[in-house]
Amino acid sequence: MPDTPDSRHAIPETILAFDFGLRRIGVAVGQSVTASASPLGVVANSDNGPDFDAISTMIDEWRPSRLIVGLPMQADGQPGEMQAQVEDFIRDLWRFQIKVDTVDERYTSIEAEEALKNARASGTRGRISKEAIDSAAAVFIAERFLTGRTNV
Repeated sequence: MPDTPDSRHAIPETILAFDFGLRRIGVAVGQSVTASASPLGVVANSDNGPDFDAISTMIDEWRPSRLIVGLPMQADGQPGEMQAQVEDFIRDLWRFQIKVDTVDERYTSIEAEEALKNARASGTRGRISKEAIDSAAAVFIAERFLTGRTNV
C-alpha cells in the first residue's frame, strides 16, 4: 500500500501532554502514528510546586520526544489568569532537555467532563473524579497537538 504524502517523511513520535492546575496536573501520553492519546492520571501540584519526581518517572517510562503543555486562554484568545504559573511550569520542564510545545487548551476541561459524563451515561464508566477530568483534558490537549489543531 503506498504511503500517504504526510506519512512518508513523518517520524513516529511519542508525546506527554499536561493540563496544568494549581492542585493537580493532568497527564496523557499520545503518539503520532494514530494521532491519539490515553490518560495517565495526575501529578500533584502544591505550594512546593509540581511533583517533578513523578513527571520524571513518566518520562523515563514513556520516553517522549516532546512535551505538550496546554496554555490557558480566555474565550477571546487573550492569556488566561494562570498564564504566569504555566510559563513557570514550562521553564521547569526544560530540565528534562525535551522539546516543549504549547497548545491552546480552551474548553478542554469542558470537553473532558462532557466525554466522561457520556461514558458514565452509557454505563462504561463509574464516578467521575476531578482527577479523571484533569487527565482527560490532557488527552484533548495531546490530540489537538497531534492533529495539528492547536487553536480553537
